[in-house]
Amino acid sequence: MASNVRTDLREGYAEVGDVRLHYVEAGDGPLVVLLHGFPEFWFSWRLQIAPLAAAGFRVVAPDLRGYNLSSRPAGVAAYSAAKLAGDIRGLIQALGATSAL
Repeated sequence: MASNVRTDLREGYAEVGDVRLHYVEAGDGPLVVLLHGFPEFWFSWRLQIAPLAAAGFRVVAPDLRGYNLSSRPAGVAAYSAAKLAGDIRGLIQALGATSAL
């Protein structure tokens, strides 16, 4: 079911460790971070962002490292689970929050 709710998206970048992460966000309230899988990017969440923002959340959908407009470090080691988790932890802090849903 498509949402008829219109929400203006805000784009931003966060410097997190050794990468620059691109993200889109909408809404205000408790922080919700939507993480995409391979080979997607933030756009895979386009239908969920507006309803979550309308429900009172601050919704952030980043491009993970290596995808779309975010940094693309070289080497397999740059994409370990620990690096990816650190990116999201750093993103949450860069957005001024201590935790997220």
